[in-house]
Amino acid sequence: MQRPMTFTIFALLVLCGFSVSSSAQEPLVIAGQTQLPNPYRLVEDWPTLPQHMNGGRWGELIRAELDPNGNIWVFHRCFNTVPAGSATCVGRSEPPILQFDPSGRLLASFGEGMFAFPHGFTIDGEGNLWATDANGNETVLGVSARATAGPMTGLIRGHQVFKFSPQGEVLMTLGQAGVAGNGPDTFDRPTGVAIAANGDIFVTDGHGQNNRVVKFSKDGRFIKAWGKTGSGPGEFDQPHDISIGGSQGHVFVADRSNNRVQVFDQDGHFVAAWTQFGRPSAIHVSADDTLYVTDSHTNSTVNPDYTRGITIGSARDGSLRAFIPDLDLDKVDVNRISGASGITADSMGTIYAADVAPVGGYGLAERNELATQAEVDGLSLGPHILRKYVKEN
Repeated sequence: MQRPMTFTIFALLVLCGFSVSSSAQEPLVIAGQTQLPNPYRLVEDWPTLPQHMNGGRWGELIRAELDPNGNIWVFHRCFNTVPAGSATCVGRSEPPILQFDPSGRLLASFGEGMFAFPHGFTIDGEGNLWATDANGNETVLGVSARATAGPMTGLIRGHQVFKFSPQGEVLMTLGQAGVAGNGPDTFDRPTGVAIAANGDIFVTDGHGQNNRVVKFSKDGRFIKAWGKTGSGPGEFDQPHDISIGGSQGHVFVADRSNNRVQVFDQDGHFVAAWTQFGRPSAIHVSADDTLYVTDSHTNSTVNPDYTRGITIGSARDGSLRAFIPDLDLDKVDVNRISGASGITADSMGTIYAADVAPVGGYGLAERNELATQAEVDGLSLGPHILRKYVKEN
């Protein structure tokens, strides 16, 4: 159960580990998540998957993003559900990148055979798509992780970032296929990618050992990296996602295993660390300085003072505005992962949340056992969904 949190900023700093630099604008009051309003309505049965795509059923989703035309792009794990919580595209032929119009109608799809473990995803101001492959294994479930399509055909998939045109043409690759490292041209299972207004590229290198942010110029030239494993300012423990935006153009990092959002300027200078958004799996900052953060891990033993769900607040001062509870809030102690691992929002405040785990499903260990059987017997594990929330007031 979350404890009430109405403190002066000094008390919040001392009791909750909230920290800001002297240059950051400080919130005067921060309310606990469960005391926040929930002005959002879930849109049922959105979007529509064609029957020829896995019978119209989702597998694990990982990210969702909006393009400049208002269409919604989804990065997902090829309709697979195993291994549960980290489903693979290895051995699958389905496209992991899908485009929908605002009504939920499928417009385009591509990327089949190129990804093993879809993870980070963003869309730049020109409408180009950026996607990361966080795979770190040569084989997955006994199947070779070698790419079966795209520019890396025949090479082990993983440790890379790809830039695509909206038509699916590969425009750039960062990292070396199947090669883990911590140099200027290698990653160790990159988790997220964000593009600044000037085209600079920022990558969270977070599912391996690096625990850093890597910055490149718009043409892919290495500029700098910052961060190391730790819990101090500018240090990371599984940076899981990254977003750039708002009126200040700050870099927001979902520092998941440290249970905080870290904020930096684009040169990597530390600005703030905010714990009041829970244990962040994904993060999105909008042009109007609204910060959307998903927590898919918190339960009674992991970050227990907080509540699993989507927390909405200010990107300028970290104050909280609204909270959408996880749909499986009564199962958080048996579900290691549930709810959204990806989030975006449009200018009207409509939220799109990509769920990595099924709603109303089993615990993770049970799902790992049943999902394999489900591939043969067609057992229902509960639906995976792409959630759309409309703000009503």
